[in-house]
Amino acid sequence: QMQLVESGGGLVQAGGSLRLSCVVSGHTSPIYTIAWFRQAPGKEREIVAAISYSGENTHYIDPIQGRLIISRDNTKNTVWLQMNSLKPEDTAVYYCAGRLTDYSDRLYSTADDYNYWGQGTQVTVSS
Repeated sequence: QMQLVESGGGLVQAGGSLRLSCVVSGHTSPIYTIAWFRQAPGKEREIVAAISYSGENTHYIDPIQGRLIISRDNTKNTVWLQMNSLKPEDTAVYYCAGRLTDYSDRLYSTADDYNYWGQGTQVTVSS
């Protein structure tokens, strides 16, 4: 089992920044891929960014690339999502998702690829 707890969401004005955190616990293996998803009201859940076990491989969706930085510290079992130049359309519940993997350091980009989910943290960007 893996437990993921997100924090760092909140209300911010357009153009502002937020840093989301995802703390991972309960896993028997230290090798896992983490992704951030988001879901806005009335919309499907979509991947925002993903990071491989080593942290060397990352993936971002095109509309957001350049405004986000995903990073991790395996010694702290924590993954962060730094979000800059936020826009009202970034308003959503942001979820951290995890998947145990292997040393191939690959990424996974769909919700079905992830077995474990956090409870979500609300991000609201005002115009």
